[in-house]
Amino acid sequence: MTWRGVLTIVLLFAAMITGWSVWRQRDKSDDGKVATLRSDYVLNTFEIVTLNSQGTEAFTLRAPRLDRNPDDKTMTLQTPLFLFPDKDGGYWRTRSKTGWVSANGDEVRLRGAVKVDSPQPSSNPVVMTTEQLNVFPDTKRATSPVLVTVIQPGSTMRGRGMQVDMASKRYELSSQVSTRYDPSRR
Repeated sequence: MTWRGVLTIVLLFAAMITGWSVWRQRDKSDDGKVATLRSDYVLNTFEIVTLNSQGTEAFTLRAPRLDRNPDDKTMTLQTPLFLFPDKDGGYWRTRSKTGWVSANGDEVRLRGAVKVDSPQPSSNPVVMTTEQLNVFPDTKRATSPVLVTVIQPGSTMRGRGMQVDMASKRYELSSQVSTRYDPSRR
């Protein structure tokens, strides 16, 4: 056999080993674990009522799509509508572009065009808008680290950062707060 034949066989063997190695590594992430490529289940156009540890309604969720991550049991949502109950039987209606729910349902993260409407009927309805909202259904709290606009009859308030106690219907803006009073909108 000539040196060209031996070189061809060696290069062919090296190419096969390289190809096999690349093929074996294609489904692994950087940390060596097999990457999760798909959800363990998907729901389309659904409604879910989630109960808290006392067996009462924590929230109702409606959305066109839910994907559940099999690794950490969290859920991602497309254009969700959350209904968070208050003590008087009304619901805080909360919409956003995307949503995320923790594995045990004690934290909800809403992102993109978040809009919150206070429970109805109300003599003083409130509409809150922001780009990020974190809701903690068990403690009836919500927070936002970014700019928030709060509209009530006769006034508009804006501020960066917000804390909401949904049980008492009280909210607090943290910084850079501005208020505009418009008595014609009462």
